[in-house]
Amino acid sequence: MISLKKIRVRLKNRSYDIIIGRGVLNRLGLIVKKLNLGRNAVIITNTTVSKLYGKKIEKILKSAGLGVLTLAVPDSEKSKSLETASVILEKLSAYDRNKKIFIIAFGGGVVGDLAGFVAAVYKRGVPYIQVPTTLLAQVDSAIGGKTAVDLPIAKNLVGAIYQPRLVLSDTALLKTLPKRQMQNGLAEIIKYGAIEDASLFSFIGKNIRKLLSYDMRSLEYVIERSSAIKTGFVEKDEFDRTGYRALLNYGHTIGHAIEASSGYSRRYTHGEAIAIGMMAASDISSRIGVLKDGRYVQNLRRLILACGLPVKAKGLKARDIYESHMRDKKFTNARNRFVLPVGPGRVKVVEGVSDIAVRQAISGILKK
Repeated sequence: MISLKKIRVRLKNRSYDIIIGRGVLNRLGLIVKKLNLGRNAVIITNTTVSKLYGKKIEKILKSAGLGVLTLAVPDSEKSKSLETASVILEKLSAYDRNKKIFIIAFGGGVVGDLAGFVAAVYKRGVPYIQVPTTLLAQVDSAIGGKTAVDLPIAKNLVGAIYQPRLVLSDTALLKTLPKRQMQNGLAEIIKYGAIEDASLFSFIGKNIRKLLSYDMRSLEYVIERSSAIKTGFVEKDEFDRTGYRALLNYGHTIGHAIEASSGYSRRYTHGEAIAIGMMAASDISSRIGVLKDGRYVQNLRRLILACGLPVKAKGLKARDIYESHMRDKKFTNARNRFVLPVGPGRVKVVEGVSDIAVRQAISGILKK
């Protein structure tokens, strides 16, 4: 008996379901056929996930009468590039003869962004679904339709908002996830608690051991809650035009700059960079008087450390982080824009933050 939970992302004719539960991957073939997406599935995945679950997902789809092509990219942030996208598009076009194809993003955030980008630009858009295999992807990157590839100078500069037709989050897939990747996902869940739900923030603190020990009940709760929070933001500001959806980027301005400054290496995972970025944002908020509760910073720091995440960056230069952060997509009209905490469960966008406060915060997150 498969237990599942369903969240509807309501975007008029672009609406879709997020399905969460243990073992829901086994239903993928039947669900895809009901959605009438096409007759031929192109699975875009990475080498690690392909080795673990590639044969399983192919068998599930073929048993539903679907043709399958699997394309695996290296398991690295560097796969999220125009070069990799070009290679996939060439292989896709060679395969796509007398077929009705759709794409399945089967992996973590890198695969999801890359596959979504390919789906958005191939033939000006073909259907795709997200089957996230990491905690971070299940709670965040697979939801909302933001697709992109990186340029060497900064993350996510080339992309589109293109909604999937389904997000299928099988929590059983998390059992093979390394501890560091579980911690990676917890950073985004902390973010959701910080921006919208103080009770979620508290739940993480009380259940860290269970979450890191792959307790399914605890994991399903935080995945469902985080997915519901993100859904609310996406429904209110799908194309990121009003500034409301920008609140989801708490910690990401400096976090993305840390990733770019480290050359998108394995030195910092996305979640680790965002954890440090949240500390920087709370520092800026305190310095300019937006955040007046000193306990907030202490509680955030304590929770991040308890999850095994860093609060400082090592081996990076303040100048490089500063230069990278200037290319943040939220910045407009030559003015910076930061998502800053106001208090537990509350953040806001602040424009024109003083250069001194930003530089001091960046210096503060670097290990001497």
